[in-house]
Amino acid sequence: MRRGLISRSLTELPDAVLDARVARVRAALAAASLDALVVYTNNTRPAGVSWLTGFVPYWSEALLVLPREREPVLVVALTYRVKTWIERVSRVADVIHTPRIGLEAARLLADIKADAAVGIVDRDELAAGIVADLREKGARLTLRDATGLFAALRAEADPAEIALTMQATSIAQRALAKASGKSLAGMLAAVEGHARELGAEEVYLAAAPDLARDARLVRIEGETRLGDSFALRATVAYKGSWVRLVRTFAPSEDGATAARFAAAVAALPSARGLGGCSSWLVEGCRTTQPLAPLMGSRLSEGSVPLTARSLVSVQASFEHDGRRMLIGAPALLAAPGEAASLLVHL
Repeated sequence: MRRGLISRSLTELPDAVLDARVARVRAALAAASLDALVVYTNNTRPAGVSWLTGFVPYWSEALLVLPREREPVLVVALTYRVKTWIERVSRVADVIHTPRIGLEAARLLADIKADAAVGIVDRDELAAGIVADLREKGARLTLRDATGLFAALRAEADPAEIALTMQATSIAQRALAKASGKSLAGMLAAVEGHARELGAEEVYLAAAPDLARDARLVRIEGETRLGDSFALRATVAYKGSWVRLVRTFAPSEDGATAARFAAAVAALPSARGLGGCSSWLVEGCRTTQPLAPLMGSRLSEGSVPLTARSLVSVQASFEHDGRRMLIGAPALLAAPGEAASLLVHL
């Protein structure tokens, strides 16, 4: 469950931006001969619905029903007492409350067209109970996987998404700047507290307390002894945009690692610049998961093709002067033939 304040800013995310995204989806549905799109959301898979409506759940789950020729409706498994809040933060025609969201979504779809062809984002990851309810109430509906269709629409970031990601990056950077002193627990508390003061909806922190012994970033419980070199990672969400920022704290850091990292990121979507890393990972949003693994040195299933003008978060491990250095930041991929760029000065 999230703890930060979730609200919507019409300045940062105007209605016109959401309307334009919905219009693009409708055009894609028409081209694919689909009558509607269904997108699932919960607190771990919020990205698809938030991209289309601005809604980010604290808990529970919901289905967005987006017909090709009608306004979107949000079917939520939340009590009626949160209806006014959902309406404030969402760009939808209606919010329907029910404990069985699949049944109500199917009823809506069948009322529009009994034998509608319905695209479902991340169809194979939708809970079996929800799929069963969709089939029960919509016996004549044709349910098709629309993951690829939606991923293609999400791939290229629009200006509003870039601006929100830059704000999330700024929050993460300013929060990590509060990490000082000899107590790791104190540092983590200061980083999280400042990120929330700056408006972060969620903050997840991890640390590698002694890079000379172990470079894995893990969640820290209680106090842990720090080595000469250690690393912190802040994962921050702001208005539905998620980023990761990794910083190594080491004596006599001369900026060489940051320069190597920036050069490696500039080569994306090619991984050739990251070839000298002991490990690396590129994450980004394709459908509903905010930071899904796309490419990486340890991904056993291969890479997901990166698209021009998409937003990603990159993490890498370098050796510098005999020390292990961890570094990571969000980046914006460029058009073919141009260099990708980091969203923050490291």
